[in-house]
Amino acid sequence: MDFSGIADEKHIHLTTRGRKTGNPHTVELLFAISGERIYLSHEGACTDWMKNIVKDSRVEFKIGKSQFEGTARIAEDGEVFELGKHALYLKYYGKADEDTIDDWFSESRIIEISMIRRA
Repeated sequence: MDFSGIADEKHIHLTTRGRKTGNPHTVELLFAISGERIYLSHEGACTDWMKNIVKDSRVEFKIGKSQFEGTARIAEDGEVFELGKHALYLKYYGKADEDTIDDWFSESRIIEISMIRRA
């Protein structure tokens, strides 16, 4: 998937399905792209949209004027967490040493969207 036309956009509009109602739930978030995956982050307690992802990993999202579908998962550590935090930090703040990035994401979860296709 070629993301070159949208990688510099600031926000993603992510839509999950309500785990109880099935209704769409859309939030605006910061994002970064690395390879063929999109990364989001959230600091603090698990939100409704994150709980929706745990129940149903299928998501829809809009970046700029482009509409997509994909599969999301939440990571608190491991390779996905490392890739996501570095991609996000680099996009929004530039290069930094590992301690700075680790500190910035110390209370965060990373959300990875994969299996992306245009809607």
